[in-house]
Amino acid sequence: MLRNQWTTCSGFCTELQQESAHKEIKRFISTHPDDDHINGLDYLDDEMPILNFYCVKNEATKSDDTEAFKRYCELRDSDKAFFFFKDCKRNWMNQSTDERGSAGINILWPIADNNHFEDALEKAKKGESPNNISPIITYSLKDGAEIIWMGDLETDFMKSIEDEIELPRVDILFAPHHGRDSGKVPSKWLEQLDPQIIIIGEAPSENLNYYQGYNTITQNSAGDIIFDCVGDQTHIYVSSETYSVSFLNDKKKNKFDNYIGSLQCG
Repeated sequence: MLRNQWTTCSGFCTELQQESAHKEIKRFISTHPDDDHINGLDYLDDEMPILNFYCVKNEATKSDDTEAFKRYCELRDSDKAFFFFKDCKRNWMNQSTDERGSAGINILWPIADNNHFEDALEKAKKGESPNNISPIITYSLKDGAEIIWMGDLETDFMKSIEDEIELPRVDILFAPHHGRDSGKVPSKWLEQLDPQIIIIGEAPSENLNYYQGYNTITQNSAGDIIFDCVGDQTHIYVSSETYSVSFLNDKKKNKFDNYIGSLQCG
């Protein structure tokens, strides 16, 4: 089950504790250290100590440190850190062992020695925006959903690297930079991805790109979103009681409130 939402730190931590009561949370994935992506990290780590911290290798700094950013740096620079790069392998992340299977998480970007990525790292080190150090991450469920995240990559940066990697077809694309026009995915990548749904995040509506011609769910209207990935179906729930779309199948699901339909995946 995947959840895309904003909530209070304490509320989210309580929910995580409840959901993981009989499980172990093995990894925390951070795309980049902007406060809107790491706010509350210190609280979470205090309440539920993070065992493995996944991010790109970086030396990002900020002129005005927050407690969340300080904790990000502590985790990033500790022996808990695992650094993402294209095609990296790790047991249980994307390699199965006799003990446990793969989580289906694969890294398509960054290429560590790419000059554009190195430039983004240098800017982040100087305290400039860390948006373009974001990795490109896919989650693949066997015979089921294929989902991709791109953090806060910006359009100009994506265009500069669009020939460096080949992207897979996906079922769900989380639009970079919360769906802002400044993070519009280049046409070449959109053709490769051919997403069934694009999720447009919570940003001021005047800054959004609504990806005309594609099926979209916009968080400004839908609110919090739950993706319940089961076999070749992804059942979708939102927090808005009035939100609806016409492009999903109706499987009459009621696991959570405000079911809006199901997506055939795989």
